[in-house]
Amino acid sequence: MAFEYPGEGALDYFPCRYGPSKLLFRGPRRDLTEPYLAAFGGGETYGKFVENPWPSLVEAKLGLPVINFGYLNAGIDVFFNEPAVLGASRRAKLTVVQLMGAHNMSNRFYSVHPRRNDRFLKASNQLRSLFPEVDFAEFNFTRHLLSVLHERAPERFGAITAELRTAWVARMSSFLERMGGRKVLLWLGEYRDPSVHDPLGPEPLLLDEGLVAQISGFADVLVKVQPSVAARTTGVAGMIFGPMEELAASTMPGPVVHREIAEAITPVLARML
Repeated sequence: MAFEYPGEGALDYFPCRYGPSKLLFRGPRRDLTEPYLAAFGGGETYGKFVENPWPSLVEAKLGLPVINFGYLNAGIDVFFNEPAVLGASRRAKLTVVQLMGAHNMSNRFYSVHPRRNDRFLKASNQLRSLFPEVDFAEFNFTRHLLSVLHERAPERFGAITAELRTAWVARMSSFLERMGGRKVLLWLGEYRDPSVHDPLGPEPLLLDEGLVAQISGFADVLVKVQPSVAARTTGVAGMIFGPMEELAASTMPGPVVHREIAEAITPVLARML
């Protein structure tokens, strides 16, 4: 298997900002004064390790700019109070919002970093009371935190799951209302290899049909894309990464998954334009 190693081995994502925002999105920077579509989401939209992520593929098919507002390690919190995001969505002809998991967001049990939403910052008094035996200073990431708490006491972990799901619905509903304009929700199903077993559940974490149904009315269309087994078992084929990044690349969707997303969502967007 051959890999490209531009420079020191990584893709150049041409990171850029829009307006006064501190958020770095995938570039090159685009002109927001011309007609465009906007795509918001996490690393799956950003296209980490992938030369042509699904927003670029959709752009090529539609012949209309699709600006990639995917953000690495994002949960809904990173977008919620970001004026550049809300403004870009309101000016777009259409906005696609990738549904991100419920774990990377602040809630009654713990807080996350405002930009690196996968970073665990602080446990609340409620969480400390629920798990008095746990030293929360040991955790830096939300997934590690939740994995340990789930393993430690599944019966107590249910309270955390319920809180995250409730908070996700409230935060997403409010965010979609504030965005304005026409919106398409993209629900990307589990894209990891079928042999991977995650006790926390499939991606996006903690979401299911019932939960998504509660927020789908705030958008015009919901598109669910379940990557094929063939796409999920390609490993890191076609991905571009440095010598020390193969493990990280294996956790992200590869080029075949991105093609399947583009094939599923492009006809929907074309009908709405």
